[in-house]
Amino acid sequence: MTSSIHVDVWSDIACPWCFIGKRKFEAGLAAFDGADDVTVTYHSFELAPDTPVDFEGSEADFLSAHKGMPKEQVEQMLRQVTTIAADVGLRYDFDAVRHTKTLLAHQALHFAKAQGKQLELVERLFAAYFEEGRHVGRVDELVALGAEVGLDADALRTALEEGSYADAVTADIAQARAYGIQGVPFYVIGGKYGVSGAQRPEVFTQALQQVRSEAVSR
Repeated sequence: MTSSIHVDVWSDIACPWCFIGKRKFEAGLAAFDGADDVTVTYHSFELAPDTPVDFEGSEADFLSAHKGMPKEQVEQMLRQVTTIAADVGLRYDFDAVRHTKTLLAHQALHFAKAQGKQLELVERLFAAYFEEGRHVGRVDELVALGAEVGLDADALRTALEEGSYADAVTADIAQARAYGIQGVPFYVIGGKYGVSGAQRPEVFTQALQQVRSEAVSR
């Protein structure tokens, strides 16, 4: 009997490398002989917790101010990321991105986890943010996106308005700090191997194979 492998992923909806990393992890998982025995849980991480909910300006404006870089350099960086995203089938549109605080989006993901729909909502929020220019910092938008993946809209709205999962988000961020995680995406595979960044698919495949082989040899 094959034992299950759990993968914990720290990410932020506003992190372009996290969506790219998601695709690369999925490709690595698909190449793993035992993918059906792998479960994945997403955890909260805020790259820029001081971001306002309604940031006035473009993604390039925000990153230029946040990183202290010339806007032209940021725009070049975004073009490079767009090309890398396209290589894994993603259509980033940084001109349309509505930069926002992601705290409510993380709460929505915890709500979705409790309903068994977290992976569906993670995918929907990434696409909404990077490809569709949706505002994922607002309750109404999050409720609409949650409903698209089968979540109860009224229950989600209540959870967001009451902050029902605020403590869960705080706990995730505290755990990331305890692990020494300073950037995302960050993957903890089998509770013992950390993989940082949007690595090549084979890196994830090898880590999964290592965890399984160690479990079998015990």
